Amino acid sequence: MEIIIRGKNFPVTDSLKQYIEKRLGKIERYLEGVDEVQVNLSVNRDAHVVEVTIPLNGYLLRGEEVTGDMYGSVDLVVEKLEKQIEKYKTKLARKLKNGTLKEMPAENAEEAIPEPRLIRTKRFPIKPMAVEEAILQMNLLGHNFFVFSNAETEEVNVLYRRRDGNYGLIEPEY
Repeated sequence: MEIIIRGKNFPVTDSLKQYIEKRLGKIERYLEGVDEVQVNLSVNRDAHVVEVTIPLNGYLLRGEEVTGDMYGSVDLVVEKLEKQIEKYKTKLARKLKNGTLKEMPAENAEEAIPEPRLIRTKRFPIKPMAVEEAILQMNLLGHNFFVFSNAETEEVNVLYRRRDGNYGLIEPEY
């Protein structure tokens, strides 16, 4: 597993790089077939941000943490990823029948949490529109996301509101 570490507004020291590789090594024992892990480090004022993205056969494991200390952010993001793996290990194992996910012991097996289930399906007509029009429509509806047909690309896109108040756009990649 190759760990790609990038720093934005922040020089990545050898000791920090070794610490990240050591901490992410814990996750590697639960995952097979992962070629690379992307780690983005950034500093904005006093906020030390660590983002980790692990592509896993069409799925993405992603964690992001912000603290006042880069090492603390690394620790928290690794804990978050471990919880994601534990929570979704059976779901992913069923979907990824090729054995990409190794068996991870359930720490709290007696505290079984019921699996979320689909309780509602909505259907609605999708009309082609520009991204700006989709933003307006999403805001009019008061939603945090909006599915629409992009008039420029003629593909279905998802528009969403980010935590910072800006917008994100998800486009399909084939």
